[in-house]
Amino acid sequence: MIPVVKAKLLEGKRGLIVGIANDHSIAWGCAKAFRALGAELAVTYLNDKAKRFVEPLAGELEVPIFLPLDVGVPGQMEAVFERIEQDWGKLDFVVHSIAFSPKDTLQGRVVDVPRDGFLTTMDVSCWSFIRMAHLAEPLMKDGGTLFTMTYYGSQMVVENYNIMGVAKAALESAVRYLAAELGPKGIRVHAISPGPLATRAASGIPEFDELLDKAKEKAPVRSLVSIDDVGMATAFLAHDAARLITGETLYIDGGYHIID
Repeated sequence: MIPVVKAKLLEGKRGLIVGIANDHSIAWGCAKAFRALGAELAVTYLNDKAKRFVEPLAGELEVPIFLPLDVGVPGQMEAVFERIEQDWGKLDFVVHSIAFSPKDTLQGRVVDVPRDGFLTTMDVSCWSFIRMAHLAEPLMKDGGTLFTMTYYGSQMVVENYNIMGVAKAALESAVRYLAAELGPKGIRVHAISPGPLATRAASGIPEFDELLDKAKEKAPVRSLVSIDDVGMATAFLAHDAARLITGETLYIDGGYHIID
């Protein structure tokens, strides 16, 4: 269900949401929040198999643009931005909430990672965000905000996070460089770092339930984050009131990252 918010603080803004797989996705939490605040959305789905899960959610959001996007398929990303330019002529925000690593690459030691697995991990989890920023830049004529999703394992060694921690560290560095380069055009760039969430993507991490228990026990607020918590915090940063905040990695984890 989409949250009921009386103040349409993002009315008139249009944005692209990439990464909704089902109603447990972080991207779905973000989409609900942006829509509740009045924004109009474009939504993508990974492939035909994913479409049947995402299409009903897109219907709830009343999206006018609903397209496939597998960043590993040449031309699909460009097609999405071409459609946005054709239909809207502008873009105010992008939410990039995708990451991937082959199972044998993710579950092995970093020191043993095969080259092809490393390149796939970096391509989907980091380069795709840089490419989206490149395509979004000319559409953000009045400025805008670019968001991507990261995790604490980028800064600290988290057991079983492995090569994804390396990719997320690269992603956070990319956020800072993009923020510096695009800031003069009024385009802000942020990495959002939620605490552990029981998403489809997280299911590939061994012993993930133990990680959830640890996060709840260790976080100062003694609570796990929800996709709605992440969504509302992300949507705030797209508002003009946050125009001087950029290049940040925003932790939405109940304070987990500050505790040794």
